[in-house]
Amino acid sequence: METVRPHFVLFGDSITEQSFRPGGWGAALANTYSRKADVIVRGYGGYNTRWALFLLDHLFSLSCTAPPAAVTIFFGANDAALLGQTSERQYVPLEEYKENLRKIVKHLKESSATILVVLITPPPVDEEGRKEYARSVYGEKAMEHPERTNDNTGAYARQCVELAKELHIPSIDLWSKMQETTQWQKKFLSDGLHLTEEGNAVVHEEVVRVLRDGHLRAEAMPYDFPHHSKINSDHPEKAFEPKR
Repeated sequence: METVRPHFVLFGDSITEQSFRPGGWGAALANTYSRKADVIVRGYGGYNTRWALFLLDHLFSLSCTAPPAAVTIFFGANDAALLGQTSERQYVPLEEYKENLRKIVKHLKESSATILVVLITPPPVDEEGRKEYARSVYGEKAMEHPERTNDNTGAYARQCVELAKELHIPSIDLWSKMQETTQWQKKFLSDGLHLTEEGNAVVHEEVVRVLRDGHLRAEAMPYDFPHHSKINSDHPEKAFEPKR
């Protein structure tokens, strides 16, 4: 009996690393695909695409005999940090960001011809929310100018979507999607950058939609072992016999 579940890997920065917190989009995804697929979090807070390249051989070995069925690539919030501000060490130029994403996708495609790769844009930035957060943490020493702007992050989001079109892979334009909702700043973002429970719900909904479109519908996937209703209490062993 085949019992190996497919793997979905979530690869990204802190927004991915935090996705298994209560109300997180990764935890919700694991619940949606419970007993159908294993959801593996590979999120690295503070990372940009330049640093992510050093992880590829460690996380997605080309010699792996069981590559993931799907991988989400969720970077850009740190790449879009502004030069001359407090987070400039994370800054990656726009064109390099796009090329780094291209290299990540290329590596994943080399690991498996059938892997579903999904690019996710950075979310929008609530600049006032970032200032409020900085003041709450640093007090009078808080920055006077935002270390990220929504317009600049939007440029990175557009490059992400453009690359997905070039490579004929799905993308989730989170930057645009969230701004379709009134008062998105406080509804979806907890500190101007990271996600609230409602923001996580948006990501979960969009990822599930893309997985379904990629023929990974949870309801159509088999359980890893028989559902309890299929087990005869007098002869439970019969439910676990190999199919002929």
